[in-house]
Amino acid sequence: MTWDSLWTALALVLLIEGLLPFFSPQSWKRAVQQIAQLQDGQVRFFALLAIIAGLLMLWL
Repeated sequence: MTWDSLWTALALVLLIEGLLPFFSPQSWKRAVQQIAQLQDGQVRFFALLAIIAGLLMLWL
């Protein structure tokens, strides 16, 4: 992996993360409010699922 690949991956993450608040700010606010109401264990569980999914995608 080169630094160019890392910067490209980071750029794609920022681009994707910015799409929902740009196109639908109200939906994004509602989603953030719902996430804020989750317990820490629930947030960690969903984060773990995201990490595992990302690792599987990289591996495949």
